[in-house]
Amino acid sequence: MAMADLSNTKPKPTVHIVQTGETYVCSESQSLLQGMIKLGRKCIPVGCVSGGCGVCKVRVVKGQVSKLGPVSRAHVSLEEDEQGYTLACRVAPTDEVWLEVACKLEKLFSKGFAAPKGEIFNK
Repeated sequence: MAMADLSNTKPKPTVHIVQTGETYVCSESQSLLQGMIKLGRKCIPVGCVSGGCGVCKVRVVKGQVSKLGPVSRAHVSLEEDEQGYTLACRVAPTDEVWLEVACKLEKLFSKGFAAPKGEIFNK
C-alpha cells in the first residue's frame, strides 16, 4: 500500500474578522464568502454571492487575496480598492488574512441579531 505524498499539502489560509475576533479556514480556490458559507459561519453579510449587490464588502487589513473575477466600481471605488476594500465573494485568500467588514450593517451582524423590521432604513 503506497502512502500519500503530503509534502505538497498546504494548509488552508486562516481568515480573521477584526471586529468580532472570529476565524475560519478558507481554501485558496474558493472565495472568502464561499469558504465562510461552507462552514456555516455568519461573520460576513451574504447577499447575491456574485458581486452584484456589494453586501459582502470588506477591507483587507493584513494578508493577501487574489481576485476571482471583476469587482464592480459601483460597489468598490478605485480609491476604496487602493485602501484594501473588495467584495468577499470576488476574492480568495493566498495566505492568512485579516478583514474588517465594511457593510453599514456591521453592528447588526457582529452582535448576532437583526434590527426590528424597518429600523435599518431609518438610519
